[in-house]
Amino acid sequence: MKIQNYLQLCLIFTFITTFIFLSGCNNDPITSNMSDDEYVQSLAVNGGYSSDNDDDDNLMSSEVLDFDASGPVEDDGGSPFDSLVKWGRRVISVTVTTNFIINTDTLKKLEVIREISGNFVIVGYLGGSLDSVSKPYTQVQRRFLSFKRVGRSDNVRLNWRLYEYSAIDGQTTAPQLGKSNITISKIEFFKNDNLLFTLNGPDFTENVFRAKRFFGQNGILNFVRNDELKCRVTLNSNQSDTDYVAFHWSRNTFGYHRVSFNMVSQVPNGGTFDRVYEKNFRIYTSHIHGVFNAYLSANTRSSLWSPDVNLFSSTYAGLSYRVKP
Repeated sequence: MKIQNYLQLCLIFTFITTFIFLSGCNNDPITSNMSDDEYVQSLAVNGGYSSDNDDDDNLMSSEVLDFDASGPVEDDGGSPFDSLVKWGRRVISVTVTTNFIINTDTLKKLEVIREISGNFVIVGYLGGSLDSVSKPYTQVQRRFLSFKRVGRSDNVRLNWRLYEYSAIDGQTTAPQLGKSNITISKIEFFKNDNLLFTLNGPDFTENVFRAKRFFGQNGILNFVRNDELKCRVTLNSNQSDTDYVAFHWSRNTFGYHRVSFNMVSQVPNGGTFDRVYEKNFRIYTSHIHGVFNAYLSANTRSSLWSPDVNLFSSTYAGLSYRVKP
């Protein structure tokens, strides 16, 4: 009898403990006092609803990191310029602003603006000697995010999920305005010479994707390791020297992963040039599974070639891709 009573007490204690634990989870101290608007804004800035690498929410939390080279690094396959050894952005500070475009009880759409300050660091040979220069810069990137209500729990974090997100549109604002020199109009991806996907500019936020987890993705690029791809970038430039176009993507085991493009055509257009750049590359064998932000940047030649700190002009677009098991 005593054993039965003991077992009953254990069961009661287990039930009470479980109830308290679940109640505590349902009243997350971080979100329990947040309004719907506050919570959605926090998701738009930080993401991170889930720790699942395949969750689209991770795109926001890694938006800056996926483009930051943490200083000068080599291009994959080497540099096309003999005197250019390494280059890369080193982010110092990020300021985020969110603005509601749609704000209803069931759908909330926000414009998310990130102003990023840092140093553009270049290492190369100047006059036969290895030298380096650090160019302070500011760049601004925009993305639109929509969140849809999925529940009406007392816990606000259970009520909203990422619904749609745009590609990223960005440019330097200092020391030079990026789009005053280079405007990207189109980005195309090919596999086995078949067109997979097109991003249309010059405002790349007009390209919209639907989140996978709750709503079924409808446009994000899906790859597996070792996929052979080709990317083509079409742009207009007012520079007489050819521009430097690069694809920035997830770090591999050797550091930052970036490939430079080759110009395949150039046509004069008044006082400017219509140019097309291409690159063949492979999704590397050790690429982590999950979702990521890739970036395509177009930089003036003087941005990387000249030691003048007042010459840095870059235009870029960010797109999302998924590497599947």
